[in-house]
Amino acid sequence: MRHVPSLFFLLLLCWPLSAVAQPTSTAPPCPEVRPLDVSQQPLHCLHLTPTPRARGAAGRVHLRRAETPFPVAVTRAGHPRFAPVAEITGLPDPATLGPYTTYIAWLTAPTLAPTRKLGAVRNGTVPLAEIDGFNKFLVLVTAEADANVSERTGPLVLRGVSPSSYLDVHDLYLSAPAAAVPPSGERMMTHADDAPSTQQHGHAAPHEQPIRHEPQATDAVNWTMPPMHPAMQTMMPGMMGLTPQAAPFLPTPPADRPLPMAQPRQHLRLGDGDTLDLTASYVRNHLAGHDLVFYAFNGQLPGPLLEVEQGATLVVRFRNQIDWPTAMHWHGLRLDNRYDGVPGLTQPPVHPGESFEYVLTFPDAGLFWYHPHHREDVQQDLGLYGNILVRPADAAIDNPVHRELVWAIDDILLSDAGLVPYGDTTANYMMMGRFGNTMLVNGDPAHTLAVRRGEVVRFYLTNTSNTRTYNLSLDGLQWKLVGAGVGRYAEEVWTETLVIGPAERYVAEVQFANAGPLALVNRIQAIDHQRGLFFPEADTLARLTVQEENMPEDTATAAFAHLRTRTAIAADIEQYRPYFDRPVDQELVLRLQATDLPVAVQQMMQKETAYFNPVEWSGTMPMMNWASTGAEIAWRLEDGTTDTANMDIRHWRFARGGAVKIRLRNARRAFHAMQHPIHIHGQRFLVLEQDGVPNPHLVWKDTMIVPAGSTADILLDVSNPGQWMVHCHIAEHLTSGMKMVFTVE
Repeated sequence: MRHVPSLFFLLLLCWPLSAVAQPTSTAPPCPEVRPLDVSQQPLHCLHLTPTPRARGAAGRVHLRRAETPFPVAVTRAGHPRFAPVAEITGLPDPATLGPYTTYIAWLTAPTLAPTRKLGAVRNGTVPLAEIDGFNKFLVLVTAEADANVSERTGPLVLRGVSPSSYLDVHDLYLSAPAAAVPPSGERMMTHADDAPSTQQHGHAAPHEQPIRHEPQATDAVNWTMPPMHPAMQTMMPGMMGLTPQAAPFLPTPPADRPLPMAQPRQHLRLGDGDTLDLTASYVRNHLAGHDLVFYAFNGQLPGPLLEVEQGATLVVRFRNQIDWPTAMHWHGLRLDNRYDGVPGLTQPPVHPGESFEYVLTFPDAGLFWYHPHHREDVQQDLGLYGNILVRPADAAIDNPVHRELVWAIDDILLSDAGLVPYGDTTANYMMMGRFGNTMLVNGDPAHTLAVRRGEVVRFYLTNTSNTRTYNLSLDGLQWKLVGAGVGRYAEEVWTETLVIGPAERYVAEVQFANAGPLALVNRIQAIDHQRGLFFPEADTLARLTVQEENMPEDTATAAFAHLRTRTAIAADIEQYRPYFDRPVDQELVLRLQATDLPVAVQQMMQKETAYFNPVEWSGTMPMMNWASTGAEIAWRLEDGTTDTANMDIRHWRFARGGAVKIRLRNARRAFHAMQHPIHIHGQRFLVLEQDGVPNPHLVWKDTMIVPAGSTADILLDVSNPGQWMVHCHIAEHLTSGMKMVFTVE
């Protein structure tokens, strides 16, 4: 079934079919004419259609990325931000239309209110004022008496709608009884409310046998309906009765000994040459009114916070006492390849009851984390993760602050019965990843913090969620972004919101200027795919109290007011500038392959191709997502120059030293497109540009979000020899096989 736009949009936007220009850079140009098939319409192009007053005119608006340090630009409320550029031809002299001297572009909602002035336009290319605050919008061009008008009064000559406007009510939804149509409204979730597949997916190299899980006692676990999204209480016809093509799994600890209650995380300061014993085992976790079985490192949720000095060496003696084979990945570390923790590639799996010794080195200062690298959709989600804070050898690289906090941001999926089961032989929630409905900060669903007025706090933030990307804000305050996972920014930047995808880390400082209550909130714009509508969500992750007592002014308060330039980091990055303008060495295309999906799911997804939200912020299609497994879904990393994908890509071999330029292209033309947090093991990279816009906020990273329909050029510092994995860090996508290996020789 192909999406058919409403008659209004067909009349408004119909153009003759024409060939689309081929991309010559990271941002393909908008096609000169709008494709009749909206599934071919780029997500960054808005086409302008003439009225009878200006029949010879034509135009388009390039919805370029607004300035942001993050891979996706959104407002505090989660609305997309664009830096539009109009490209218009054929406009007549405005005086031929009446008493007019200029043309003005306007931004408005589909209801034509409110309206905002974008600026004067003419034939040629003209940048316009930033677009924000709208999910769906129109751009109108009118003839006006002069450039200083504040309201639209003149005749309309060009008009066009945003790509997001192609979202429409689904035909299957229209066939549902009227009584089943749920009311729209804002979801406000606070921390206080709130036959098996034969396809096996491990992280095995091509010559290795897949790792199999032998369940201890899953016979008592049954699939039950997943919890519906609070704003999506109606199920599409054909969805009822779907179940995942896998056996359900929940952790089943040995019955011969009582389970200890999970303990809060310990902060361990470790010296060069120290040894740490780290054990993965079962714990009890009382969460949101449920007594649950979780996994934990050393009985702690999250695992111990490890603090070490840059340049140190640490020995970790790991022991596996859970019911899965596993291995420990030290995310972001440029360490010896044999300790990278990828079973079947760098080491054998650590089976239940077995041990493995890791030797960790820390050449970079920054925020890192550790987690399993086999079936992390289960093991990581159930608590097996922890942070590593690596102090810089030069302490002066950091600003003075009053306090530091390391927060792991997570979500967990609960039903009235407790944990929603996982897939056993293959992950379910394979389409979009497993969204949780209970937010956690350091494992706590009701996290609180008290600070003093004027206090400056440095936050080290890690997103440990399976799939959720967060848009975090602290009411009325700005983040001072100072670092990412593998180091500090050369140039600090202010931001009102902090966008963080799975496995990403950011370091940001905040000053609490005024007394009173505050909240750390994830505000996003979700999509009701059934009715073709956006709606706001606001999830509270933590509640803060700013106490009346003043923090005396000192070096920390004085330093916070200014953005700092780090000359040493700028000099390090400058060494790589000769590579910036080189041709791309390799390209990866991110895409989905789906087979044997239920008819109702196929119909829903084909309609969805009219528009893909660049970031899938929320789990608003829980039934469809829940039922998808590795039997139907295969996410792919495709080599841009061959027909190989995933672990069949074997020709990426680089000499140690120098840098490699890689293009990451998230295909818009796909059965389902969504963002992918791409993680590269054992190396570091710079994001050079995205969608044709150079990135001025350079920082060393190991993971970045690539939104749907977006293209990014990264520069990989190939300094660490070995066989290294590249993969999507949505846990279910990784489990589906979205991974490849490259070699640094």
